[in-house]
Amino acid sequence: MAARGHVQDPNDRRLRPIYDYLDNGNNKMAIQQADKLLKKHKDLHCAKVLKAIGLQRTGKQDEAFTLAQEVAVLEPTDDNSLQALTILYREMHRPELVTKLYEAAVRKVPTSEDYHSHLFMAYARVGEYKKMQQAGMALYKIVPKNPYYFWAVMSLVMQAISAQDEKLSQTMFLPLAERMVEKMVKEEKIEAEAEVQLYFMILERLGKYVEALEVVQGPLGEKLTSELQSRENKCMMLYRRLGRWSECNALSCKLLLKTPDDWQSYLMYFDSFFHLMDESWTPPQEGPQSAEGEVHSTVAQAISFIDERVNTEEAKEAKHQRGPYLARLELIKRLREQNCPEAQQLGEPLELMFQFFVKFGEKPCCITDLKIFLDLLTPDQHVQFINRLMEAVPLGAPGEDGVALPGDPRALQRHLCVTQLSRCLGLQHTADAQSKLNIIKELKAHYRHGLQFGMSCLKTELQFFDMYCVMAAHVYVDLWMETGDQNMLWQCLGLLEEGLSHSSTNAQFKLLLLLLYCHLGAFEPVVDLYSSLDAKHIQHDTIGYLLTRYAEALGQFAAASQSCNFSLRFFHSNQKDTSEYIIQAYKYGAFEKIPEFIAFRNRLNHSLHFAQVRTERMLLDLFLDADITSSLEESVKSMSLCAEEDDIPWDNLRDNRDLTVHVSWNPRDRDLNEEHRQRSVEEETLWLKLRSLTLRLIGCISSLNHPTAPRNSEKTTENGVSAKPSFLQSLLSQLENTINQASQFTEKHAQHQYPFLGPVPSRLARFVTSGCCQCQLASLQLPLHLQELETSGLDDSTELQTQISNLFKSLAVQLQDLLEKCKGDLFEVKDGHSNTQASLLENLVYFVETICITLWVCSYCGSVLRPLKSSLQKKKKKRKEASAATPVVLTGFQEFSGGLKSLLTRALEHIKSQESDLTALKLGSLTLEGQTQTEAEESFMKTAMDKVQSSYLRSLQEIGELLKKRADSFKSLKI
Repeated sequence: MAARGHVQDPNDRRLRPIYDYLDNGNNKMAIQQADKLLKKHKDLHCAKVLKAIGLQRTGKQDEAFTLAQEVAVLEPTDDNSLQALTILYREMHRPELVTKLYEAAVRKVPTSEDYHSHLFMAYARVGEYKKMQQAGMALYKIVPKNPYYFWAVMSLVMQAISAQDEKLSQTMFLPLAERMVEKMVKEEKIEAEAEVQLYFMILERLGKYVEALEVVQGPLGEKLTSELQSRENKCMMLYRRLGRWSECNALSCKLLLKTPDDWQSYLMYFDSFFHLMDESWTPPQEGPQSAEGEVHSTVAQAISFIDERVNTEEAKEAKHQRGPYLARLELIKRLREQNCPEAQQLGEPLELMFQFFVKFGEKPCCITDLKIFLDLLTPDQHVQFINRLMEAVPLGAPGEDGVALPGDPRALQRHLCVTQLSRCLGLQHTADAQSKLNIIKELKAHYRHGLQFGMSCLKTELQFFDMYCVMAAHVYVDLWMETGDQNMLWQCLGLLEEGLSHSSTNAQFKLLLLLLYCHLGAFEPVVDLYSSLDAKHIQHDTIGYLLTRYAEALGQFAAASQSCNFSLRFFHSNQKDTSEYIIQAYKYGAFEKIPEFIAFRNRLNHSLHFAQVRTERMLLDLFLDADITSSLEESVKSMSLCAEEDDIPWDNLRDNRDLTVHVSWNPRDRDLNEEHRQRSVEEETLWLKLRSLTLRLIGCISSLNHPTAPRNSEKTTENGVSAKPSFLQSLLSQLENTINQASQFTEKHAQHQYPFLGPVPSRLARFVTSGCCQCQLASLQLPLHLQELETSGLDDSTELQTQISNLFKSLAVQLQDLLEKCKGDLFEVKDGHSNTQASLLENLVYFVETICITLWVCSYCGSVLRPLKSSLQKKKKKRKEASAATPVVLTGFQEFSGGLKSLLTRALEHIKSQESDLTALKLGSLTLEGQTQTEAEESFMKTAMDKVQSSYLRSLQEIGELLKKRADSFKSLKI
């Protein structure tokens, strides 16, 4: 709206109040003001569009669109109307209509630079690259400016990137783009760095690395100034791609002489050196060794070069840089991998790492620097190494608790680093239970000692030594997983709650609390924890799974709906936002970023998490809102759910989850690995397939029609009844196959758990082991048999009726078994020990979901059996048969309905019983045997327990309310 200030229009004064109302969010007043203005000035098109914007924002989309089209067909050329229509179409998510607006405007005013540039940007929003090229060239002809010409060139590059045929890209689009740039080069019209970058991008995509190198090293390369060492980095990349390792090695040497702390240059130096060594490269007898200078191709040269960097650093009196010292360790690591005995010449890794710790141990980055080189130590050196490091940590005299504490923050940071390295080496993991409790005691003492150094910190700042608290929590988790003693988990929660009270913005505290509460089945505290993380933009995709995985599974349906909305809002805005990024990249000449933005958008559109959230949200809406009446069909229609179409890009799904969001000091054999990642993706994809097929089957059932025409008539076929079973059968077969795959997967990996801080297990295993999958499948198969009965009628289908009646009985037994698996104590305190069973909540949610599906199926069965029963009664009256036997299928359905009502009553009684038991639970009776706790520790632990208890009650309440709604709606079902 702000753009109106640039437009000199005589009607601007009249329109200004409407703009102000819209800008302030007062849409109703904007509509009223627009109506007043239109009464006096019927031809003021902009007022109509502004009214349409007000209507759109008040939810009257159809009226808004009609009003906008009235103006659009007039093909306006005034800026006010065009800009207002552009805003409206963007809000409607109809960017393709903006292109038509400016196409008309360009036809009417063919010499307008503004309209041509707006048309180009409109094409950019919808990805019409061919038209963008044409619009760019048309703009250049009107106003011969370089940026417009290169817009057209970039549009050719985008045609090449998006082309399905790679051959077409390499033989037509990219060569044409290259010729267009070469024309400007020959005419010496290249002006900006962005134009050189685009030329480089074209040559790179064509694989013309030699030509690209000439550009970078020639006069055009002088324009590459926006990034530090831009020319050198591009040369390095091209040398690597050309396999010119001698130049690569010499250039990295030169860069390291200038910037000895540049780690990327060290890596390039080592890569090139070992390639040269593998190739047995020898320098030429005459002339320079390479175009970039001296080349190092022998181990002696490499060792000498790295030693020189270290010695130069040692000679400095000023602040030392870490790069040369780490490079020495990296060279040892690579020489050992090549089985080179010369590695010993560089020194003993234990001693070198100790020297590094002495110099940099008080820096928080010391742990991450040394962690990657711990493999250089032999197992029998681990304890020796930690003891050696502890010698460099100044400690005070032991206190009353026997723990010696460092006296200043630097010493404490050194101690923290040693403790972290000790855990990385697995020394904490191999300790016995009592030793682990002693480790926790020491970690807590150091953490609380460190709080005094952060007393001046702001509330938004982290305490200096929060990692002690996090590590103590990890050791508690180790004890819990090894012993099964849930008291360890309560103490862990209490400690983290204490830590959060001191560092309210510490993300690691929140993430670990979130994970532990979810493992206990308590989702209520998780909502506030995740909200306080203040996840931004892409984080809704990378860590959003932590929230959406548990919300519905633990019975918190309102929170589940809210958490799905958070994620979906981000994904839906991605398309519009990315288009704006692309337009800004064109405007400012950041051409190399445009393919990155496109790839980013595609990555989000193909996100596994996006597909899961969208599917779960639709299922959740159906479970919550659709009863057994026609509301299921209405709900499915409102979602635009088409059962025949599978819109999930299965072959292109991307796993964007950040599985390393939790800080971890686990040794490599206990840490997350590639096998865990792949297994998790396979598991999540299987779960998505199950849920997607279930959703489509529900949509299919909702659309099944029940014609009243005589069977075997033409109308039956026209209405689609005869066509439906084949598609329904196809979906059911797919679901059955997927359930079999899921069962095999679950059985195969039953004994292989993920690391606690690794991927969150999906709902798949519980879905399979609870028997819920088979129960839902059995329920969804019933409509297929009922359709067959509908076609054959009651008179000639005794065998089919018996089969359907048996299916009803089998389904009743499965539902009963499912309810039995929901029974047990959700939260129990006995003899000072607690026990929680979060699996009971998940089973209860699966039971409710299965009941919802069964009731929808029953509703369909009733709609089929009702006319058949009515027809049978009419025949009885005509024949005057007083006491004919009731068909088996009708008896079976009535018995099933009665049994289902009784089952629902028992389920509701069970939930009420659980609520009563939880409410009466006295958590104060929980004591920790062999553990002495302060009053503060007990208070924080009690807080955590109260949160879990409250969450369980909330879950039971929401599950009970939903089940009661379904039970009430089932009462209206009669045949």
